[in-house]
Amino acid sequence: MPNNMKYSLLVFVDGVGRKTVRAVEEIGYVSSLLAESLYWIILGKKHKQAVRVATVFQEIMAIGVQAVPIVSVLNLAIGIMLAIQGIETLKTFGAESQVIIGIALSVTREFSPLIVSILVAGRSGSAIAARIGSMLESQEVDALRVIGINPVRYLVSPLLLAMLIAVPALTILGDFMGLLGGALYTSLQLNLGLAVYADRTLEVLAVDDIRQGLIKSAVFSAIIVLVGVSNGFQVKGGAEGVGKATTRSVVLAISCIVLADMVFTYFLNR
Repeated sequence: MPNNMKYSLLVFVDGVGRKTVRAVEEIGYVSSLLAESLYWIILGKKHKQAVRVATVFQEIMAIGVQAVPIVSVLNLAIGIMLAIQGIETLKTFGAESQVIIGIALSVTREFSPLIVSILVAGRSGSAIAARIGSMLESQEVDALRVIGINPVRYLVSPLLLAMLIAVPALTILGDFMGLLGGALYTSLQLNLGLAVYADRTLEVLAVDDIRQGLIKSAVFSAIIVLVGVSNGFQVKGGAEGVGKATTRSVVLAISCIVLADMVFTYFLNR
């Protein structure tokens, strides 16, 4: 083998090895953040350092309540798009009325938790990384340690708890708006009354369908917080570093959400 090919191969292997080590280190760091956050949520009161309820509600307002308009509009649009595609596809088989089944299952199992989580990752996940990165660069995190406040308990635990409440709640809202969008278009296109649509949807849906979406949204919540926080705590290089961490947190969170959704869909539908 020529020397230049050997050198290229060694460079490639070295690059893969370094990236693998960094990935393993980051997974370990994220896992430790999750464990410590849960520790303070569950046992913080025992150590007289409970997570502040006021802070949790403040985060719920920022993450959940302020996202209600955009979540409602986009999930309504998703329901209408599913109805359009479903009706056009089923026309070939003369089974347009069966579109109700497809909309009900697709919205509750798949689209509502996925769309809500991607929206929250872009809207709140980026804000989390930017906030913590800015605090780190301005030495506010070091100041917390100096005065005896654990940064994970003070910053991460309230975010995790708020996200675990807000995202499933938004998913339920997304379910309703997606089904409403499908109902509006279907009632106009197929001359079905909204009451008939609602009855058929309730016949099709089971508790497991709603539960599947909520399980996904809870896992996606943890992904959004942990990715945002881990990127924020690793900021270096001032304002430019904060910008890079923010961008990376959004891209990584959405990628992890989509991959996790694929895995969940495979195992939950077997």
